[in-house]
Amino acid sequence: MSQLFIEADWTLPTSIHALTTLRGGGFSSGPYASMNPARHVGDDAVSVAGNRRLLRERLGLPTGPFWLQQKHGARVVRAEMGGANVADGSFSAAKGVVCAVMTADCLPVLLCNPDSGMIAAVHAGWRGLLAGVIESAMQSIGNGGMAWMGPAIGSDAFEVSTEVRDRFLKKSVMFESTFRPGKGQKWLFDIYAAARSVLSGCGAGQVFGGDYCTYSDSERFFSYRRDGACGRMASLIWRD
Repeated sequence: MSQLFIEADWTLPTSIHALTTLRGGGFSSGPYASMNPARHVGDDAVSVAGNRRLLRERLGLPTGPFWLQQKHGARVVRAEMGGANVADGSFSAAKGVVCAVMTADCLPVLLCNPDSGMIAAVHAGWRGLLAGVIESAMQSIGNGGMAWMGPAIGSDAFEVSTEVRDRFLKKSVMFESTFRPGKGQKWLFDIYAAARSVLSGCGAGQVFGGDYCTYSDSERFFSYRRDGACGRMASLIWRD
């Protein structure tokens, strides 16, 4: 691990690169300090441009990332096609295409099918997870894909309403074990466990990661629930 990013801890061909950036080492200030690549959160445009340039240089990216306009839905798009980018995931079979999602408590999931070389990046907050964004991405890369779950809010900090829990249980009873009672009428939700169950049900060969908490680690991670106005981490995957 470097100051700038965390590498995905999975075993893949050396031609596949996957990581999540940390909040340090960039140009932004205030609540966006300092490595914020997101344009939509109110940060200074010059600082964001500098952060994106620095990411490309420091990470040796073959091209600029295919950034998405994320909507907490289930739509995934093919990154090398360009054009419309209103989606919560992208996939690619092409070399040198960088799939990317941005998060600050939501779950980033990076996918790879070692047999076909297909890769994908997914933004899976609770809304996207419920909508089926992981299923959409897994269908795009094919059965047998491997997954790495990047930094997200931990189960001790992720409070949701009874309505949210009921919506998950209506979708599948397998989610019952991912909730435990919180304070008052709230429930604590383990988004990592929920995503792991979905991935397993979609035929993921192996699932890695899931051991971070963006909310409790303010030194390394942005957290919308903790801070309100804040930057975003970028989760990237590409192949040489």
